[in-house]
Amino acid sequence: MNDESGLPRIVVTFGTRPEAIKMFPVVAALRETGRFDVKVVVTAQHRELLDSVLDLAGLRPDLDLDLMQPSQSLDALSARILTRFGEALDALKPDRVLVHGDTLTTMMATLACYFRRIPVGHVEAGLRSGDIYSPWPEEVNRKVTGAVADLHFAPTATAATALSAENVAESSIHITGNTVIDALMFAQARVAADPTLAPTIAPLKARFAGKRIIAVTAHRRENFGAGMEQIALALQTLAARDDVAIIYPLHPNPNVVSVMRPALAGHDNIALIEPLDYLDFVAMMAACDIVLTDSGGIQEEAPSLGKPVLVMRDTTERPEGVAAGTAKLVGADAAVIVAQTTRLLDDPGDYEAMAKAHNPYGDGTASRRIAHILTSACRCK
Repeated sequence: MNDESGLPRIVVTFGTRPEAIKMFPVVAALRETGRFDVKVVVTAQHRELLDSVLDLAGLRPDLDLDLMQPSQSLDALSARILTRFGEALDALKPDRVLVHGDTLTTMMATLACYFRRIPVGHVEAGLRSGDIYSPWPEEVNRKVTGAVADLHFAPTATAATALSAENVAESSIHITGNTVIDALMFAQARVAADPTLAPTIAPLKARFAGKRIIAVTAHRRENFGAGMEQIALALQTLAARDDVAIIYPLHPNPNVVSVMRPALAGHDNIALIEPLDYLDFVAMMAACDIVLTDSGGIQEEAPSLGKPVLVMRDTTERPEGVAAGTAKLVGADAAVIVAQTTRLLDDPGDYEAMAKAHNPYGDGTASRRIAHILTSACRCK
């Protein structure tokens, strides 16, 4: 118990923008219960992409480790997270830690907790592609976290089944939905109430009026090199159509920028823009007709907005969308990407089948479910 409040102390930690988007509703839900002393520790492994979400959520970290360094290697970053987060645990002395998903912050924070026998709850648990190199290194980050955590908040029944197959105790698995839908609904309401909160997308909608808009995100490590070149070629081909426009917030990783900017800059039908804050990103998804992505969370968000998703990867740890028909795997192959996108552009029946498929990722109440589970069955020390 925390000496000051007499309440169990829960540390919520994350380090990237996607984690912040999916965890700020959890922090809010936990604090609303009044049953926990909630502390937020950020590693800031992605500094510039994290801060805008913290501002949106009005979330001030209790401790900011500020670990991002230019051109950081995975092993060096892992070592910094492990040691610095361990120091944070020693200072804060939490009863429980909540981690999210699949980043290096997730895995290394979990290991730091394990070394101190601090129980870990894993939000967005149980996602598996079955290939430890795709997504890389996220698949192993998840598996290591799953081996240590004692509470597993699975977003779907498929994720829960994957955990059961790894002999995780059924009593520790809770199907909650995905907290990204909670965040999406929050953001939609904010933009609907005040469209000026999404200042980047509004002029692009006017610029591309009358065109079919394709929203693109591409930054996966396994696509660096030849994969990025294939994606760039596909986008060049699609942008040659008079009825198509592409909006692509360019990830700042040099492995992405060095390929995409020379290939795509200067095309009239391509808006190659800086990374978006979350409200603008939600506005982009709402404005587009099709999403092309190699990312993870957007596979869950876009179906809630009725947008077909073509996943530029060979595997996905989110098979529910593929099974439901909201998403399709197309790989990082220019010919396949162009063919499948063209099919959606030119065949209204195929487009409607994907756009109106049931979204399997939840109803916007996942964070409250997690808070309720922790309130009624918290295994704090």
